[in-house]
Amino acid sequence: MSKSQTSPQIPPKYLQEDELSDECKKLLLTLPKERGWLASHIYNYQGFWATPRIIQGVIACQQQFQAQDSDIILVTTPKSGTTGLKSLLFSLVNRVKHPIFEQNHPLLIKNPHNLVPFLELRLYVDGQVPDFSSCTTPRLLSTHLPFASLPKSVQDSNTKLVYLCRNPKDTFISLWHFTNNLKLDHKDINSIGKVYDLFCNGVSLYGPFWDHVLDYWKQSIENPNKVLFLMYEEIKEQPKMHLKRLAEFLECPFSIKEENCGVVDEILRMCSFKNLSNLEVNTTGKLSTGEENKVFFRRGEIGDWKNYFTTEMSEKFNYIIEQKFQGSGLKFSYN
Repeated sequence: MSKSQTSPQIPPKYLQEDELSDECKKLLLTLPKERGWLASHIYNYQGFWATPRIIQGVIACQQQFQAQDSDIILVTTPKSGTTGLKSLLFSLVNRVKHPIFEQNHPLLIKNPHNLVPFLELRLYVDGQVPDFSSCTTPRLLSTHLPFASLPKSVQDSNTKLVYLCRNPKDTFISLWHFTNNLKLDHKDINSIGKVYDLFCNGVSLYGPFWDHVLDYWKQSIENPNKVLFLMYEEIKEQPKMHLKRLAEFLECPFSIKEENCGVVDEILRMCSFKNLSNLEVNTTGKLSTGEENKVFFRRGEIGDWKNYFTTEMSEKFNYIIEQKFQGSGLKFSYN
C-alpha cells in the first residue's frame, strides 16, 4: 500500500449509500446480494453485479441517455486496461483538434477518465443530468455495462463500440489490487482467497466476467462494423498495428504523411504507461468521485497472475474458462 494504515481516506462516492433515492432503496430489497469487494454488499441487477450507487447511475443512464450515430463508446470489464485505451482513443480521435505534438495537449494536464467519462459512474451518478450541448463530435464515452444493459439508444444506433478484453487471470489480480487500494480500512483488505471464489462464481463488479466478455465477442462477430473486439495482450505486443486497426474501425485512418511525420509513434509514446503515470496530474490529482488518479496506474504486466496463483487456483480458472468459452473461438494469452 502506498499509504500507511493509519492514513485517513475519503471513500469514493460510489461507495457511499446515503444519497440513494427511495426508489433505488426499494429496488435493492428485491435483488440478490452477496458480500462485496468494496462496499459491504454487491447486488445483482439485470444479470450483473454492482454496488447500490452504481445501480442507481445505471438506471438513470438507461432511462435518459440518447446515443448519436457518431458516438464512440469504450467498453471494458473493470481493470482490463481502460485508462490506457482511453488515452489512445482520445489522442487518436482528436488529433486534428489537439495535435499530438502540442505542448498543452489535454492528456498532459487531465486524467484520461476526465476526457473519456464513464456514463453510469460519472455522468449519470447521483441524479446528475449531464449537459452534452458543448460536446464536440464524436462524443467519446465509456462504460462497464454488459451489452444487454446498454441504453436502448446505443444498441439501436450506429454508435461504435470499442471493447477491450484482458485475460481473466490478470484481470482478477489487477481488480484485487485495485479494490484493496480503495479500501477505507487497510486492516480490512481482501485476501486473495476471499475474493478468488467470488470471482470464479461470477461475483465481481459488472460480472460474471465470462458473460460480459462472451456477449461482446459474439456481437463483434455478428456486427463487426459496430463492435471492435480488442485484446489487451495483443495491443501490448503490437501497439502500432492495433492503433492503426482502431483508426480504421473509427473511420479516421492515418495518412501516409502522418505516419512519415511520426504521429503514430508519438501517440503511442504519449499514451504509454511510463509517460502517463509520471505526469503530475496523475501522481497528485483526484477524480470528482474521490479516487486518487494514481490508483489507476498499476503496471499491467502480462502473466502477473503467476506471482499470486497456486497451481490449484490456476487449474480451476482454466477449467472455468474452458467451460465458459467452449466453441466460441475466443482464446486467451497467458504468457
